[in-house]
Amino acid sequence: MHKIQCQCGALSGHVRGAGACSRVVCYCADCQAFAKFLGRAGDILDAQGGTEIVQLAQPRVVFSQGKEHLAAVRLSDQGMIRWYAACCNTPLGNTLPDPKVSFIGLIHSVLNRAKMAEDFGKNIAIVNVDSAIGEPKPKQKGLPGMIVRFLWIILSMRIGGKYRNSPLFTESGEPVVSPVILSVEEFKKLKNTL
Repeated sequence: MHKIQCQCGALSGHVRGAGACSRVVCYCADCQAFAKFLGRAGDILDAQGGTEIVQLAQPRVVFSQGKEHLAAVRLSDQGMIRWYAACCNTPLGNTLPDPKVSFIGLIHSVLNRAKMAEDFGKNIAIVNVDSAIGEPKPKQKGLPGMIVRFLWIILSMRIGGKYRNSPLFTESGEPVVSPVILSVEEFKKLKNTL
């Protein structure tokens, strides 16, 4: 079990069992905007604006305490649901709004950095490099393998309806908390500070 915990410790849990996963550093502008929305860019983003993420099946995530601190935001009405701990604005992870696409990209800030390689592997894909800050841009790598693992996670959760065991969505498919949806102006303001 890999421990999950927000910065203040009010929300905690773990990743259970083994299964397909991917380690990724994402340089997209949306991940950068999410870190800025939370006021945590310095803790989350690397020097070129990358966020390290572990993608895995949502049902592997278990919250043992503090679930009442779960909050969510969407950077646009079509955007991903970006989950965080409202108690201390620690980002938790990103999901698609469709619960049948049952993956979560857990953000490194809630994981045990010292055990990430042991628990999730050493290979790290580098993606969305066009939005990286500065020059030279990082080189994209590992995308094909990441896509294959992503598809396997989705398919394995659809078989037998395992996706219904998500801690982030109700049985009827609604998020357990209603995400705040940023206005176009709010999102532009965040992106303009990148």
